[in-house]
This record gives sequence, structure tokens and C-alpha cells, in this order.
Amino acid sequence: MSLEQNILAKNQLLAERNRGWFAGREVFAVNLMSSPGAGKTSILERTIRDLHGEIPISVLEGDQATSVDAERIRASGAAVVQINTGTGCHLDAHMVAHGVERLGLSRGAMLLIENVGNLVCPALFDLGEQSRVVVVSVTEGDDKPLKYPHMFRAGQLLLINKLDLLPYVRFDVERCVDHAKQVNSEMTVLLLSAETGEGMPAWYDWLSAQRARAIGQV
Repeated sequence: MSLEQNILAKNQLLAERNRGWFAGREVFAVNLMSSPGAGKTSILERTIRDLHGEIPISVLEGDQATSVDAERIRASGAAVVQINTGTGCHLDAHMVAHGVERLGLSRGAMLLIENVGNLVCPALFDLGEQSRVVVVSVTEGDDKPLKYPHMFRAGQLLLINKLDLLPYVRFDVERCVDHAKQVNSEMTVLLLSAETGEGMPAWYDWLSAQRARAIGQV
């Protein structure tokens, strides 16, 4: 327990440094977290394409191995740095700081951080981000918020993705939303499909509002 507290305390210090760095340059940083396969990368791909020209977007891509997702992001038109964690199950503030150095973010940019697919460890580690987003898909269980409560308590926004597959799976949207609200009554919930584009404008509106708040435009 003492070792865990020391690790988290060190990470928190580095996270605050990251947050100050972002604030000083008016960079809006978002931490996207989910289990593997929920569709984080697909959401980022569509976001980058749809918001092209409106705001500079850069991505930190977290995976245990390979650069497959980073290549997808790069093909969508955004600057990206791949962070491979090896046996690690999450990104931490130190990794993010070094990734940001390599990105060379412009003032006013939006930084989208795709965390390692995992609904446990990423919730414990502050990266210095201004917003935390949790993604689930309809191909998962609608009881995820109850099974992984710390993750959903840590998030400000829940994205329920892959709505296009809803007719083919057993997933109760209302039950999932209710479970999320039981865990975190303040959590905003948006439904979308990165594949078809359904619901994506509401996601963009949320990003715009959060970015304006983060950089002091409201």
C-alpha cells in the first residue's frame, strides 16, 4: 500500500506539471478510456476527419505493443505519437509529458489521448488532462458501470458507441445509462456510432464547450 501511494503521489505531481503546461499554452487535453475494442480509435478517426480545419488536433496513442492505431490516426490527418507501455496496463503522466515533447503542440491545440484498453488501471492515473471520457460499446455488457465503478466515477462523459449494431446484440441502453448514473450522477451520456456518424455532432459540441471552459473562453 505504501509503494502504491508513493507511485500515485509521484504521478500526481507530474500530472499537475502537465496540466500547468497545457494551461499555459491553451492546450485542451482529453483522456479517452475504455476496454479493448470499444471503438476509441474509430471515434478519433472520425473526429479528426470531421473537425479538419476547425482546430489543430494531435493524438497520443497508448498501446502495450504495435503502432497499428497510430498509423490509422496518421492516415486520418492528425499528428500522432505512439506510446507503447510493454507490460504496462495504462499511460501515466511521465509518458504523456515525453509524448507531448515529441508532438510539438501548437498554442490552442486539442490533444486527444487514447489510453491503453483497460477499465481498471487508467482510472487511477491522472495524466494532467482537463477532461476524462469513458467509452463503452453495445457489444459489451450493459452492466459495465457497476462492474468497474471507479472508472465511471472518474469520467465526466460516457460515450456509448456502435449504435449501428444495437439491433444485433443484447444491450439495454437505458439500463447502462441508469447504471452509470448510479455510480456517477453528474456524468453526461451521449449515444453515437463512429461507423455511421450518428450522434457525432453532439460529441463535437461537448468537446467545443469543454475546450472553451478549459482555456478560459467562457
